[in-house]
Amino acid sequence: MNTKPFTSGLSENAVTVTRVADRQWHALDDDLVVGRGHAQHRPDGRLYVSIDAWHGAVFDRLAEAMLAELPAPLHTVVDEADAELTAAWRRAGFTIRRREWEYAVPTDPQVTGLDAVLPPAGVTIVPAGQADESLLRAVDRAIRDEVEATVGWQSMPAEVIARHEGDTIVDPSKYAVAAAPDRYLGLIRVVTAIRPRIGLVAVRAGEQRRGIARALLAHALSTLHRSGFTAAWTEVQEPNQAATALFEGIGSRPMSSNLELVR
Repeated sequence: MNTKPFTSGLSENAVTVTRVADRQWHALDDDLVVGRGHAQHRPDGRLYVSIDAWHGAVFDRLAEAMLAELPAPLHTVVDEADAELTAAWRRAGFTIRRREWEYAVPTDPQVTGLDAVLPPAGVTIVPAGQADESLLRAVDRAIRDEVEATVGWQSMPAEVIARHEGDTIVDPSKYAVAAAPDRYLGLIRVVTAIRPRIGLVAVRAGEQRRGIARALLAHALSTLHRSGFTAAWTEVQEPNQAATALFEGIGSRPMSSNLELVR
């Protein structure tokens, strides 16, 4: 464990920052936990850090201790409305890398205008839970390779769900797919916890601009609507004009924005 004492003004006693487990730190003031820091690898391989502390001095010392031990580059995500937290990370040497908008997505086909949307000729939508797992993994891998060869998967929004090392399909039952007779052309992933989240909509490069993404979205949203959900949510990276147009075109509303910062 790594302990660094310093005087914070929180009490007459010294506050210490201690690594209590792998990639976990506590700030202690007379045995009282006054701050916590944590680091974890996301499925895309990036290392993300978070700090929860009431006092700026405690945040700064936690950040100092964590950054001394963790390899660069490091990433974090903050609510853009939280100016104080953003400023704290910038004091630690982080800079803004990108902005992601969180959208509320209506599910009612009468609202989205997707009630009459069908996949193009020769393409069928296979509902979630019915996809062939080997074909699903093949289209996911192909799409990721195409993205990596162009803008790079690092430009995509951070994926936060846990997975086995090297496995990008966490739960095959969460994916609906667009299928041709011999292969899958695109996919959509919807995960429902407290509310449904559209985590990924993607189509193979050679099959884009045929309405496949729109058909996948129509299917997923109508399924949610029949299940009683009036809205879903998703994140869109600010420069992604195609995704922005797709979601805003069906009546989705930006509700908040997150900043990804990197050091």
